[in-house]
Parts: sequence; structure tokens; C-alpha cells
Amino acid sequence: MESWVRFSAQSQAKERVFRAAQYACTLLGYTLQRGGATAELLKTIKQLEAHLSLSRKLMRLGNSAEALEAAKRAIHLSDCVLRLCITVAHLNRAMYFACDNVLWAGKTGLLPQLDQNKWSQRSFRYYLFALILNLTRDAYEIRLLMERESRSISAKGSLASPSALSPGPENGEFSLGPSTPSFPALPVLTARLQRQLRLLFSVLRSNPPLLLDLLKNLCDVFIPLDKLGLYSTGPGFVGACGLASSILSILTILYPWLKLKP
Repeated sequence: MESWVRFSAQSQAKERVFRAAQYACTLLGYTLQRGGATAELLKTIKQLEAHLSLSRKLMRLGNSAEALEAAKRAIHLSDCVLRLCITVAHLNRAMYFACDNVLWAGKTGLLPQLDQNKWSQRSFRYYLFALILNLTRDAYEIRLLMERESRSISAKGSLASPSALSPGPENGEFSLGPSTPSFPALPVLTARLQRQLRLLFSVLRSNPPLLLDLLKNLCDVFIPLDKLGLYSTGPGFVGACGLASSILSILTILYPWLKLKP
């Protein structure tokens, strides 16, 4: 199994390039259709997109083994939330790849009686669940980093400024300064929201792997949502999202330090 996993890893970059080309064709076909292109040209683009999709399915043969190996590694993580999200996400990816392999056999004629629509919907359901778990993992890591950054800022602020406690004018009691009226709740909430947004931007700016993974998963999640009919966005938006996520994936392959770990 290890040799097959190594072989799958070598073909991953080519598969990402083919994926980018496939969704570029989807976006191009939608743009040409809106521009009034001829039916023959649109048919050629559709055929090229179908050939690229079939080639990608061939490249993903056996990727279930790689996903299972990744799940076996993730099950030993110390953080229980990360362990659950990453392990179950990899298991869903394994099922998605398995369904995709069956669908490839149906499209090539090896399984002529295969219900391709049924298996396509099944594979996209596994894909969607894996993406939801990936987004949950991203949100969890962002929350941890925001809490750590907030504690760091609070500690620096307490060291840089004197204590807010001051003795009372008469009896020496300590007070927290002038009392704040309770009625301006909206400005307080607005200020708190602005602080949280600044903290979020600071965390994402200082963690490029997390930012790229979040953007990639956000782009990808619209694809199964559209294919399953849960949230229809149209081929143009799907093509743009698929192309963007493919480019981000290629970046993580070209620059491994951009890949989110574990």
C-alpha cells in the first residue's frame, strides 16, 4: 500500500492541473454561451471538459488508499476536535474516491449497467461532508489562534499600562473607574465586533496555510452544493470556484509550507 500511496502522491500535481483546466472550460463555456457563441464551439468546449473530467478520474484511481493512510495518521492526534474532524474527513474522502472510481468504470463502459447519476450524487454527498468537516476544522483552529492572540494582547496591555483600580476619594475603597451607562449597547457591540474582525484578519494574515485552506474549502463547498441541488449557483460560478480552488491547491503543492498541517 505504501508504494501505491507514493505513486498517487506523484500524480497529484497533474490531477490538480487537469482540474484547473476542467473548471476553466466550465467557466469559458458559460462565458461563451452568454456571449452568443455558436453551438459547435460550445459543444467542443463541453467535450473537452468531459475528457478532462474522465482523465482526472483515471488519475484518482487508488486515492482511497492514500485517504485511508491519512486517516490512520490523524487518529493519533492529541487534540480531540482535530482528531475527529480530520479523521472523519479523510474517511469521507476515501468513500468519495471509491464512488468516483466506480463512476469512472461506468463512464468508460466497464460497467455498462451502472446508474451513473446515482453514483455521482453519492460521491458528491461524501465530498460535501468532507468539506464541511474541513471547514469545521478551519473554524476551530481560527478560534484557538484568536483566543491565543487575544490573551497575548491583554498580557501586553496589562504590562504597559498601570492598574485600572484606583482608591476611592473617601474611604480608600477600590473602584473600576466611572460607571458606564447601560443604554448605549449598540456602540459597545459594534466596537466589540470591530475588535473581533481585526483579530481575525491579524490571525489569518499571520497564518497563510490556514488562510489558503479556508479559501480553498469555501470555494470547493459550492461545487457539491450545486451538483446536489442544495444551493444552485450556475455553471459560471461553479467554474470560477473550481478554478480558484485548483490554483490554491497547486500553490500548496509548489510550496509545501503553505499546506495546512496536520
